[in-house]
Amino acid sequence: MFNKIKKLSQKKFNKSDQHNQDNTSTNTNVVRSSRTTPTTASPLPNGESQTPAPSPSQTPNHPMFTSTPTLEVLPLLKDVSSSDRPLLFIKKAHMCSCQCDFSDTLIMPREKEIKRQTLLELVDFLHSSSGKVNETMQSELIRMVSANIFRSLPPAHYENTGAPPEGNDPEEEEPYLEPWWPHLQLVYELLLRYVVSSEIEPKTAKKFINHTFVSRLLDLFDSEDPREREYLKTVLHRIYGKFIFHRPFIRCSVYNIFYKFLYETERCIGIGELLEILGSVINGFTVPMREEHRLYLVKAIMPLHKSKSISVYHQQLSYCVVQFVEKDYKLADTVIRGLLKYWPLTNCNKEVLFLGELEEVLDVTEPSEFQHCVVPLFTQIGKCLNSAHFQVAERALFLWNNEHIVGLIAENKDVIFPIIFEALEKNMKGHWNQAVHGLSENVRRMFMEMDNDLFEECEKQYQENEAKTWELLEQREMTWKRLEEAASLVAN
Repeated sequence: MFNKIKKLSQKKFNKSDQHNQDNTSTNTNVVRSSRTTPTTASPLPNGESQTPAPSPSQTPNHPMFTSTPTLEVLPLLKDVSSSDRPLLFIKKAHMCSCQCDFSDTLIMPREKEIKRQTLLELVDFLHSSSGKVNETMQSELIRMVSANIFRSLPPAHYENTGAPPEGNDPEEEEPYLEPWWPHLQLVYELLLRYVVSSEIEPKTAKKFINHTFVSRLLDLFDSEDPREREYLKTVLHRIYGKFIFHRPFIRCSVYNIFYKFLYETERCIGIGELLEILGSVINGFTVPMREEHRLYLVKAIMPLHKSKSISVYHQQLSYCVVQFVEKDYKLADTVIRGLLKYWPLTNCNKEVLFLGELEEVLDVTEPSEFQHCVVPLFTQIGKCLNSAHFQVAERALFLWNNEHIVGLIAENKDVIFPIIFEALEKNMKGHWNQAVHGLSENVRRMFMEMDNDLFEECEKQYQENEAKTWELLEQREMTWKRLEEAASLVAN
């Protein structure tokens, strides 16, 4: 009896030792690229990532999973019986986890084509719903997707050239295109079909589409390939819509990416796509809006206006800001004061963008909220009217083409006229651009038609101020003359 127990324990020890050796071989560490990558994935030398070893409950008990997957021609799913399809599906998904070398088109051409055809077949299988995808099939499918898309991203353009990141203009750079996109696109399409499939229950899928998976998806928004970011945007939006329990985590993770962009990396890749997702999310917020959402507006979204590369994502940012005001009109004052806080001082292109966004915000602003910020707002607009850059002055004058804004101005004309009148007069007397001169004259005429008495009062006040200004100048000149005469007398 003792000998039997000894033999059994020896067998268990050998199996455990072999299992530990296998794990050690699969967890080999290699040098990462300079780009930040998810900490849960170990990159391979060819720029791809390994996936963690599955638990015994998730790994099918089949001899084909005991070795590295190889690419071979397998029967079509539609040609086998329904009882054999699950196992064949698992084998095909496992086979597609095999990585191909895309550094040279002449390397492994047959294997690449086999993988591409297999991925196309898996996409059609999920799309046609010809068979139900059980839990084991889903597990292997997500393992395959993870093995393909979670990888070490190549270094950024400025890291290769040595140029400083703050000097980079993303609009002028040629976008980086993944060489193995023909396969990667099919993997993303397969993931999208899986997420949107009505046959997949969220309760089952959440075992595989968990917080770790979502977090690694968000890390991929740093990809420089715009095609990949477009797929990521669609997939993440679908996950947000289907998996309700992931929504708070996704929102918080997106805001954290904004914080990292603002205070650490200053790399704007993927910010536009994330703002597009956030725009749809804001549109679904309930009213009255929770304090959490108001806080993120002030702490995470409005600070995005201070970035030098705002032109890359300003359209999406402006949409999100307007959505907040449309959802809760009381946020108009917060948004307008936030714009004034981050208003550019020396960047005229940014100033034009801000004026365009300001018009969109004012277009949905209620009169009660407009009154709270009218003085600082039109003080800044007055400065824009006198800008030497004609596009800034012109864009500020275009605000009077908006009927809603003109209505708001008419209701607060007693406060606005004295602030704006001097700027209009200066434009008509001395601005170098004829278009700005004409637009200023039109706005001045509009003020006159609104309230002629107030207009005349403002004109009188302006003339008095001008007279005082000239008087001060004359006194200053006389003082300098007396000083010069006194200095000459002392010198003589």
